[in-house]
Amino acid sequence: MERTYTSELKSGKKVLVMGWARNIRELGGLIFIQLADREGSVQVTLKKGETDDKILKIVKEMNREDCFSVEGSVVKSKQAPGGVELKPTAIEIISKADTPLPIEFDGKIKTGLDKRLDYRFLDLRNPRNMAIFKIRSQMFKATTDFFDSQGFMNINTPKLTVAGVESGAELFPVMYFNKEAFLSQSPQIYKQMMVMGGFEKVYEIAPVFRAEKSHTTRHLTEFTGIDFEMGFIKDVHDVMDVNENLMKHIIGHILKKCDEELKIFDIKLKVPKKIPRITMKEAKEMLAKKGKKLGEKDDLDAEGEKLLGKLMNEKTGEDFVFVYNYPWEKRPFYHMKPEDDPSITSSFDLIWNGVEISTGAQREHRYDILKKQAKEKGVNLDEMKDYGNIFLFGSMPHGGTGFGLDRFVECLLKLENIREAILLPRDPERLTP
Repeated sequence: MERTYTSELKSGKKVLVMGWARNIRELGGLIFIQLADREGSVQVTLKKGETDDKILKIVKEMNREDCFSVEGSVVKSKQAPGGVELKPTAIEIISKADTPLPIEFDGKIKTGLDKRLDYRFLDLRNPRNMAIFKIRSQMFKATTDFFDSQGFMNINTPKLTVAGVESGAELFPVMYFNKEAFLSQSPQIYKQMMVMGGFEKVYEIAPVFRAEKSHTTRHLTEFTGIDFEMGFIKDVHDVMDVNENLMKHIIGHILKKCDEELKIFDIKLKVPKKIPRITMKEAKEMLAKKGKKLGEKDDLDAEGEKLLGKLMNEKTGEDFVFVYNYPWEKRPFYHMKPEDDPSITSSFDLIWNGVEISTGAQREHRYDILKKQAKEKGVNLDEMKDYGNIFLFGSMPHGGTGFGLDRFVECLLKLENIREAILLPRDPERLTP
């Protein structure tokens, strides 16, 4: 007999179901077992004097979280969760669970996140935590579907590199045979390389490594980056257009595919009609009126982002906002400066529910200007020949965006900590499991 998932059970059918004994209760002459699998759970009901004694004997020896299988008939039941229960004709314990369990994951007893992560495989048996990764999986699919529909090519770039184009302090050094190498902190150089190679529009979903000693609820040292780059753009608004349409597509897809999972978190998602766009100057003026004053060269801090998100929601009804024209002092050397104002860059952040989720820009493609900007930032472009060469043989206006899938999940579900949004998080302290 082929296996049936608990979500597929129909009254009157004979089935084989496999899963874990989430709960075992004995009430008078009845024994109830909650069998859970990845799709949900079903109540297995045994009645003394009616159920075969061999089955009752097996059940008497069962522990919580034993892995087992049940063959039996599905019958209607007003008392059972889901409206049906399983009357067994055969039960087999596939594997015993040690007792006591190292963590409680049913929600009845609160377990700290660190302890939960130590036993992540058990923690994921909680339907709430399973739902996070069902949603994340659909977000991944929606992202690849969107880029495919827009003519982007998927690329896979090296994660072992000689150097990066971001801050050197954020690089993880590794020994590469007899040389020093680094874990990639960004696919930036490779995205631009492939655009200049004639691909024109590329994207990658891959690990990104940042040696930041950050102890916050929204930073990781290894995260899943979603990056895209596109050529022959008119200006940075072309990049924002793609970013906006990607957000709309992902949220629309989640609303269609993850209704039950969203209910677990009581999340009311909505597809943005039009994401508002304001300059950094306008953002700072709005914040100043509420007592949050920032200098001309300052970036938005976490408090500023949160307040701006609230103000824009009150003004426009949207949960998203693009903030563009970031100060030159706060952006990498390869971000383009507008010709009429060298104090700013043609770059942006996308803020959702008061949290920055993506950063994008038009890149400087003119080699002489790029070299000058690099020098301003203390970077010698002559020592980065592989990067500099990209712009010497016919370069075009281009730009792109990078954002973290993990933070996207955190914001979408309004989780308290980004570590809940990634299967096995890495931070300055955690390197296991």
